[in-house]
Amino acid sequence: MANGTTTIEKAGPDAADLAVTDARFDEFTTVINEPDLLAERRRAAWDRYRELPAPTRRSEEWRYTDLSRLALDSFRPSTPTEQGAVQVPYEELPAEIRDLIEHSHGRAGVFVQRNGACIHHHLEPDLAERGVVLASLTEAASSHPELLGEHLFGEEVAEAEAKLWSLHAAFLTGGYLLYVPKNVEVELPLHVFRIVDDAASLVSVHSLVVAEPGAVVTCIDEYLSPDLEEPMLSLAGAEIVGQASADIHYVSLQRYGRGVQHFGIQHVTAHRDTVVNGFNVTLGGDLTRADVSSWLRGPGSESEMLALWFGDRDQHIDHHTLQHHVAPHARSDLLYKGALTDEARSVFRGLIRVNPGAQLTDAYQTNRNLLLSETSNATALPNLEIEADDVRCSHGATIGQVEERQMFYLMSRGLTKEQAERLLVIGFFDEVLSRLPVEGVRVRVREAIERKLGL
Repeated sequence: MANGTTTIEKAGPDAADLAVTDARFDEFTTVINEPDLLAERRRAAWDRYRELPAPTRRSEEWRYTDLSRLALDSFRPSTPTEQGAVQVPYEELPAEIRDLIEHSHGRAGVFVQRNGACIHHHLEPDLAERGVVLASLTEAASSHPELLGEHLFGEEVAEAEAKLWSLHAAFLTGGYLLYVPKNVEVELPLHVFRIVDDAASLVSVHSLVVAEPGAVVTCIDEYLSPDLEEPMLSLAGAEIVGQASADIHYVSLQRYGRGVQHFGIQHVTAHRDTVVNGFNVTLGGDLTRADVSSWLRGPGSESEMLALWFGDRDQHIDHHTLQHHVAPHARSDLLYKGALTDEARSVFRGLIRVNPGAQLTDAYQTNRNLLLSETSNATALPNLEIEADDVRCSHGATIGQVEERQMFYLMSRGLTKEQAERLLVIGFFDEVLSRLPVEGVRVRVREAIERKLGL
């Protein structure tokens, strides 16, 4: 380090410009009034960030996503103001969010953030009486320090994720804790809206979901923004912890406008007999990178990993996944599907890893890609790393264009080429959408896809 700047040893022209000055971090932290627990985690993350090298395209994990033009120090960190944020009455929320809440089959709770600050928060009173917690991280650090102390930034992070994960924690703008006590079933989803409209800023938000044994919950994180004239950087982390026999459904729906570069890292921990259903939808932004990992740590645990994306213009969408089988008798199933048009590009790199003691593992990994233009491009890299001998594991990927026979059939029924393509895209995605267990969520996601398709 020299002259107050975190220096990065560049491996060549492909090394990312992820240098951030100490002065920028110090300036950021001086305006934050937060509990000691959060301040300590933030400082530890910054120290770790300074030690780590920047990702480079020479590594397999970053080969297809170029960060060399991402000059982090040019982004202004959005100041977290959760403690002093003005709570906006429901009737003063953006009309789009009010419409979603009113026409989306009910919600058990709503949490709205704007540029990382909580502006609206509601949890059904009967759930609060049963011990359910939906609170900002700042509030939870004071009211539930034991939960944050045990779980916040407590997951193992892969080497390829570590740099951005540390940056996310160091410049944390805001987030929430969702806690569901033992044997409590939350019948309706809890919906979190993340709105960003601060151009040239860095906004970092976090989701911490903890379900005690026997708990049942569905949580939706939705990311929204208008088209921005200047680029902004969105960092999002999620830690989802399911204790014995918990049942968790987690949905991440990214519908950013133009100008947003979004990096999301999700970690799922499933203990004995826990079932976690994760669903990632990517529709917006200019650049999206999602690192999604499931750690099956208990016998009988299950992880279902679903995702879909639709890219147009020159969008770049990158997904990296890990199904990590630590315990025996566990099951994971991944189905990721993407459609691309114009000059959009996508990358899928998935890994099933089975530890030496994880016998009777049952794991599947499938990636399907549909190209709707000659200039779109998809890369698929499924992988297996198995160190047990009594397992059933398979993986596969396809990249293809719309079948002419299907197009001919639809157009012979009076549809235009554009209408036929749109219907085929909806049908292509239905295989994923049909596996969502909550009808209201299925409708919500299908409507978002149809809007992007112009239906």
